[in-house]
Amino acid sequence: MAASDWWQGAVIYQIYPRSFLDTNGDGIGDLRGVTARLDHVARLGVDAIWLCPFFVSPQRDFGYDVADHRAVDPIFGSLADFDALLARAHALGLKVLIDQVWSHTSERHPWFLTSRASRTEQKSDWYVWADPAADGTPPNNWLSVFGGAAWTWEPRRRQYYLHHFLSQQPALNLHNPAVADAMLETARFWLDRGVDGFRLDAVDFLLHDKALRSNPPAPAREAIPAKLFAMQLHLHDMLQPEALGILARIRGLMDLYAGTATLGEISSQPGAFERVTRCTQGSHRLHMAYTLQPLRGEFDVASVSGLLRNISSGGEDGWICWSFSNHDVERAVSRWNPRRGEAPPDPAFARLLMALLLSLRGSVCLYQGEELGLPEAHLAEADLRDPFGIAYWPEFRGRDGSRTPMPWVAAERNGGFTTSKTPWLPMPEAHRVLAADAQEADPDSLLHAYRRFLHWRRGMPALIRGTLHQIALSDPLIGCIREYEGQRVLAVFNLSGQPVAFDRTAFGRLEVLKASGFADPGALLPPFGALFAELEPAEAAASLVSVPSGG
Repeated sequence: MAASDWWQGAVIYQIYPRSFLDTNGDGIGDLRGVTARLDHVARLGVDAIWLCPFFVSPQRDFGYDVADHRAVDPIFGSLADFDALLARAHALGLKVLIDQVWSHTSERHPWFLTSRASRTEQKSDWYVWADPAADGTPPNNWLSVFGGAAWTWEPRRRQYYLHHFLSQQPALNLHNPAVADAMLETARFWLDRGVDGFRLDAVDFLLHDKALRSNPPAPAREAIPAKLFAMQLHLHDMLQPEALGILARIRGLMDLYAGTATLGEISSQPGAFERVTRCTQGSHRLHMAYTLQPLRGEFDVASVSGLLRNISSGGEDGWICWSFSNHDVERAVSRWNPRRGEAPPDPAFARLLMALLLSLRGSVCLYQGEELGLPEAHLAEADLRDPFGIAYWPEFRGRDGSRTPMPWVAAERNGGFTTSKTPWLPMPEAHRVLAADAQEADPDSLLHAYRRFLHWRRGMPALIRGTLHQIALSDPLIGCIREYEGQRVLAVFNLSGQPVAFDRTAFGRLEVLKASGFADPGALLPPFGALFAELEPAEAAASLVSVPSGG
């Protein structure tokens, strides 16, 4: 594999700076805090970090409402602090990807302040403006993801502006080449500074239908959902095929900087996996993309088997990046906990999620705290900061539960995250006892399991670059064979909390790969257990079995 292809099969550690480590006692994590804990990240055995927004912002959506794309918000530090972080990461062998938000800005961005001033200003068409309907209502029926109409009236222009999320996040008009040019210059600024690539936010929202046609209704539901966004088929406000042209321009810039890569975020709207392929196939699109669809689904034999089936039949086109947790969804160990409603989740289940995630074909994103097995934090309404959660409480508790501070020192108040009495979000007691230092001292902890597995995986090209063939097993077992240049690795997972018999004789001679951290289970795969074994080439080929369409 060429050095420039480092991203294929890479493991990328996502850092949410507000919640990583606070070094100045204001209760909010900062860039110096990230730098101070990069050794923890590097010791895991990951390849890169993805740094969530740290740019100047009113923080209405906690940095995803950018007011200055080229400056560090003072709450996070300075540009010098970022440069120091970048240098330290590179010294530790870590690549650095930073967020880029192309679909919208903050309402406080100078571009928007100019655009809203009048219809004749230089940047008057840098955002999506429309006249009202004859009765003064918005120009169409588009809805915001965060609730209500996707249009807000601007009295200065006597027009509505489009916003897919908060009303304080006006949508950029990327149909205008000058806007794309400006965003490319922003990307160039950070590439010249030495970043190794970008995670591109909300790719499906990059472009809208120029004719502003209303969306058709979604199929009727038994009950009206809390989030009305689900009541439409989003054919015109997002998912526009012309967005591929924007991605091609981004890739053209990236190709001028050897060894850089892009990671796109694809929504959970229908056809998500097909869009991942379209957005990443060939040499003129994004390098890789992930979709939120698996994070919205269930974790059971049928769902996971279907996931493996999709990978197995998907061929070699495109390159997907997998994640089970991130800053926008409930943490996976709680979301998929078989004992949901009981606390804490079974530690063996967290190990199973680790093993499965890191065995899929593609690259992987790990979210901070995933290596500690942090469950979702259940916060009181008074503790919420996420406008999404505040608007929908209690039917939807928002994203704060996955954004609480990282616990570093079990014996310290706030888990060593901050010296402030009041961190920006509270730290649950269940998180503090899972602190990094406590797990460091326990060789049987999940943290050490992640390190063992990740360092072992580095030496297994089949798990990094190999094809994936699903194998037919009886419920609740699922499995696959990963293959690359003659190396064949069998991976079998028990999705139940009970021991399950596993007949390995069907695979001929195999060598259990104990260095993975999963011991030879014998004839019984333990509850939430996994088996990794190397197969002889001829026997492995003979063992491949097509999976029935029913899963």
